[in-house]
Amino acid sequence: MTTPTAEKPVEGNRRIFSVDVGSDGVAVITMDVPGEAVNTLSQAVGAEMRVHWPALQADPKVKAIVFTSGKKDNFIAGADISLLKTITSASEGTHRSRETQLMFNEMSASRKPIVAAIHGTALGGGLELALACHYRIASDDKKTRLGLPEVMLGLLPGAGGTQRLPRLVGAQAALDMILTGKEIKAQRAKVMGLVDEVVPQAILVEVARKRAAEFAGDKPLPKRGLDALIEKLKKGKPDQKALQALLLEQNRVGRMVLFREAEKQAAAKARGNYPAIPKALEAVRYGLDNDLEKGLQREAELFGELVVTDVSKQLTNIFFAQTALKKDSGVNEKDVKPRPVKQVAMLGGGLMGGGIAYVTTAVANIPVRLKEKDVEGLGRGLAYVRGVLDDRVKKKGITRLERDEHLAKLTGTIDYSGFRNVDVVIEAVFEDLALKHRVIKDVEAVTRPDCIFASNTSTLPITKLAEASSRPENVVGMHYFSPVEKMPLLEVIRAKRTNPEVVATAVALGKAQGKTVIVVNDGPGFYTSRILAPYINEASWLLSEGGDIHQIDEAMVDWGFPVGPIMLLDEVGIDVAHKASKTMLEAFGDRMIPPDGIEKVIQDGRLGRKNKKGFYLYTADKKKKDGKKPVDETVYDLSPQGRKRKSIPVEEIQQRLSLQFCNEAALCLQEEIIRSPRDGDIGAIFGLGFAPFRGGPFRYMDSLGAAEVVRRMREFESRFGKRFTPAPILVDYAQKGRKFHA
Repeated sequence: MTTPTAEKPVEGNRRIFSVDVGSDGVAVITMDVPGEAVNTLSQAVGAEMRVHWPALQADPKVKAIVFTSGKKDNFIAGADISLLKTITSASEGTHRSRETQLMFNEMSASRKPIVAAIHGTALGGGLELALACHYRIASDDKKTRLGLPEVMLGLLPGAGGTQRLPRLVGAQAALDMILTGKEIKAQRAKVMGLVDEVVPQAILVEVARKRAAEFAGDKPLPKRGLDALIEKLKKGKPDQKALQALLLEQNRVGRMVLFREAEKQAAAKARGNYPAIPKALEAVRYGLDNDLEKGLQREAELFGELVVTDVSKQLTNIFFAQTALKKDSGVNEKDVKPRPVKQVAMLGGGLMGGGIAYVTTAVANIPVRLKEKDVEGLGRGLAYVRGVLDDRVKKKGITRLERDEHLAKLTGTIDYSGFRNVDVVIEAVFEDLALKHRVIKDVEAVTRPDCIFASNTSTLPITKLAEASSRPENVVGMHYFSPVEKMPLLEVIRAKRTNPEVVATAVALGKAQGKTVIVVNDGPGFYTSRILAPYINEASWLLSEGGDIHQIDEAMVDWGFPVGPIMLLDEVGIDVAHKASKTMLEAFGDRMIPPDGIEKVIQDGRLGRKNKKGFYLYTADKKKKDGKKPVDETVYDLSPQGRKRKSIPVEEIQQRLSLQFCNEAALCLQEEIIRSPRDGDIGAIFGLGFAPFRGGPFRYMDSLGAAEVVRRMREFESRFGKRFTPAPILVDYAQKGRKFHA
């Protein structure tokens, strides 16, 4: 078998594969990479497969093969991502892709039937290996998920995924997986034809062995693709999807219509920033218009082109940063361990409190005691959690029984009953220092001395909050992002007197809740709110200068943010942002001075989406043809320039806003608010939507070079004043030619 040479020889009990040939002639080959929590495809894996495969094919005792995993809850997690960093040219990337394709081609061409027995994650190259098998059986365990997430790394599936998947499940279903990187459960995979059977994990290998023996005998393999659809029609079961597939996917005209629409949607999503999306589309389309071998060759060529792009390198850097954070306790003290958390109390049942209660019960599997000030508020909080769970049931993410099990972990109260034995109390009450001080004292009166008090504040310094505490070492910040059940970041804030053990506990709890966690030191706005403030403030300045709301927002969406800054103001609440801006102005002075006119927006009763009155119109009959919300033109009357708007160069809009964001991030690193550039990049991307393909503010500044960042800042400083004064650390790095990331 043609595979890469192993970096190190595999010896003795360090073998990756074990082979068990039964009396039925079925060889069960089990993959278990030594010393690793999950299986990944690497050079060593390929080298050992090259040894086993010819032997299995040549052995007359072997009639069929079952491929499975020896790892817990993992089939194969994909390729070894570290190998991507070693690829230096497109031709090398194409060569690597072709090597793996040839390996899987030999599996697909095997005279002996191969059955994949899948339990746990089968992602990327792991799913592509399964696609090369002749039959696929998955366990019904909720941890069994299948997907092709390469687009998340700026790549396309390079081991046959863009070719075999469309031929198996149809172009539409394949594109939905390939272009989004989504993972699907086993039952969904069976419905779409990706797997042939779903069985309990306990009998997975047993059933796979049985099927392999049957296929080695007289039982024919099931029909695939068009043949399977025709078979359905012959049996009088022409479901709508099958007919649609026949019409759209099995002829060139139909495919032209299908891909035209797919390209339109992909262009709107990628906005020219993610080359993997159009190239994946090209690979699928080319493969369906040609034979498998030509399709595979084109897939490999496109993979090679993508793997050396800056976008792929930046997205890969994010992957490694996330991986490192998963292993990070959040504290530098190596001997510190998190405390066990068996029960959590939640103060406040609004959108934030309800969301935190949900991720604690349904994701972390920890009981929650939810407190509100009255029965009505409590009812809304409990209903919020129920609503999120009901939505998951509706989308078949969980069963009704699982929903009820999660709800059983949630109890409510309008007093402090049930607080005596909780390990952590998280508060999400109104952003008022006096109120939070009162809450801290009330909580400490009814909880154990070692109970942790965590505040979900976005701006109020934790050190100030802790002034009301009799045990400030137990006070920590846990800043979640709305909506909590969807946003991936948690910002844990360490105050001056916070015990490292408390920080480690908050980090561990956040990870259990499914969050990507960064730890920051205390200060006004912490990290995320602080770097967002000058970005939003600069958008306000552009608006006051006569800038067009839609142009400003579109410019930043094109730059890479999910929404523009003005739309973001409407979403978070103009009043909330205004209050935060006052905190920033008080703390940082001239850099955060807002333009005239913003106060008038507040005085006009404009709060944004929540009261359907903001910078945009929210009435049902006010929609543009392109589906986008129109600007409320009357808001311009509150600006110094009135309704007379001017066109500001898009590049200037993008530079002014992005530089404000990045400069503040550099100041946070300089002042040790964040622990590292890595944390700064992750916080900006996962908390605020900073363009992932740019790698985060620090990697973006590295790509420009500190000297270029300073040059641009100085140019704007000469025009607009002190708010563009570059951070001293940037000036220092520019003089020394240093980078934030080595």
